[in-house]
Amino acid sequence: MLKTVNCGELRSGDAGRTVVLAGWVNRRRDHGNLIFIDLRGRDGLVQVVVNPELAPDSHAVAERVRNEWVIQITGTVSARPEGTKNLDLPTGDVEVFATSLRVLAESKTPPFYVNEDVEVDELLRLKYRYIDLRRPQMADVLRLRHKTVKFIRDFLDERDFLEVETPILIKSTPEGARDYVVPSRVHPGSFYALPQSPQQLKQLLMAAGVERYFQIARCFRDEDLRADRQPEHTQLDLEMSFVERDDVLDLIEELFTDLVKAVVPNKRVTSPFPRLTYAESMATYGTDKPDLRFEMKLADLSDDLAHSEFKVFSGAVGSGGMVKALAVPGQGAMPRRRLDELVEFVKARGAAGLVWVGLPEGVDPADLTPQQVKSPAAKFLSPSDLAAIVSGTGAGAGDLVLIVAGPERSTNTALGQLRNEIGSRLGLADPDEIAFGFVVDFPLFDPDENTGGWTAAHHAFTMPLEGHDAPLESDPGSVMANSYDLVANGYELASGSIRVHDRGLQERILRVLGYTTEQIDERFGQLLGAFEYGTPPHGGIAPGIDRLIMVLAGLDSIRDTIAFPKTQSAVDPLFGAPGPVEDVHLNELHIRVVED
Repeated sequence: MLKTVNCGELRSGDAGRTVVLAGWVNRRRDHGNLIFIDLRGRDGLVQVVVNPELAPDSHAVAERVRNEWVIQITGTVSARPEGTKNLDLPTGDVEVFATSLRVLAESKTPPFYVNEDVEVDELLRLKYRYIDLRRPQMADVLRLRHKTVKFIRDFLDERDFLEVETPILIKSTPEGARDYVVPSRVHPGSFYALPQSPQQLKQLLMAAGVERYFQIARCFRDEDLRADRQPEHTQLDLEMSFVERDDVLDLIEELFTDLVKAVVPNKRVTSPFPRLTYAESMATYGTDKPDLRFEMKLADLSDDLAHSEFKVFSGAVGSGGMVKALAVPGQGAMPRRRLDELVEFVKARGAAGLVWVGLPEGVDPADLTPQQVKSPAAKFLSPSDLAAIVSGTGAGAGDLVLIVAGPERSTNTALGQLRNEIGSRLGLADPDEIAFGFVVDFPLFDPDENTGGWTAAHHAFTMPLEGHDAPLESDPGSVMANSYDLVANGYELASGSIRVHDRGLQERILRVLGYTTEQIDERFGQLLGAFEYGTPPHGGIAPGIDRLIMVLAGLDSIRDTIAFPKTQSAVDPLFGAPGPVEDVHLNELHIRVVED
């Protein structure tokens, strides 16, 4: 080894010890006689002192080293004099007096600072990701990810789960997103698909009698990206036989509660996790992935304002839409500029606009008149309208009421995201809290706006709550799914369900989704065939590792949780992927690229 100890390990008890260190020059300070080098390793920093009287040759080398050079130091650990200790460093009580300094690798000036926590353009960070990963905050995330995955593996191993790897090259299996496809050289014109998830494979493992399976699985989806989505991601894939919904949820609650306490003990988690139905979550928070760290619930004012003379409200209800609102405590005097920003915020999320009503201080809300409130709509609001708004939202003196009217879907989306935005702006969400919750009882099908048919709300293999008695053919929109999501701090962390394990029921669901008998046999024959050979009842869930780390670390993007991620346009700036393939390879694959 080129070192006998790591940079971040030295403490006052090591004084007098001769050590060999190796790492990167984090910072070099030349004080004329003495040269101080902060030497950085994976686990931290230690100060090295190069004295020309003790090591003249090393001092000459130290004069030319620069940041990010890789060096080796041999020296003696010494306690720092009083008044010079660095209380911000775990190694701040000691320093190493160098007797030898050797350059292992020189470095050009890096494209951004490694030793300072400064904002760096993300494209530049990804192009030089190997430098970005040296930054302490990125190194901390990699350690957190390692500890999290290790905890999960140990936890499930103790509970008799078996880790099984499933293929990456498989047949295309429709699961809601586009597949990435891989051409076969030995079978011209045929393609493999990269798995969107191991869904059918884990169900086949249940048919095989594995009973308790898990995998830290790589999944691939060719879909539009956003801050919490990547073309390839990692998930904990988990499946259990002979279980019902509560068995899966109880296991996941225990896993995540214990995991937070073990890997991020500075975070607070409360159990039992609340369980909301999908309908309750949408009605109360406008989303199926609510941030439960703060209240500020939405109120449906549709019935009370259906006959309002203000046509924005009555017109929305009359056309089959709704009027929903939320009360923001203590913000009745919010400046107009910030209110205008909120109007633009909801418009960007599909709402036609935003009506705001500021309630004055020192006046009982029950006695308010429209003339006393601050609102561009005040002259259109009757006293009964105002009373309905105040009582429906529970607003108090000095509060701000924000109202959106329109179609149900866009109203919920806009107001739900507005709630999160205000919670963030006002600091209502405690950054040290991770508020887990389960959302259950989703619809089994969603209307397909393009075809007029139906799509699977979760996936095609989800058991209806009613089982075989579900009115699949007669009333698909009324059928509820035995599915469930794990949410935390405004993100969906996991989705799962109790699965269909009967061929007849599975075929009925697939026919509702528009598959013909031939398509069912061709695309799902391997799974349906297994159902005829004694497949036990089973269910599972698949928490996303990337999103989990994002929440544990308090980050805003999963790209900061992945060692080598893609940009939001699915590009890898480091390798330049995707890129063209040489004609010789295309010819081998019998593929011709058609220029646009």
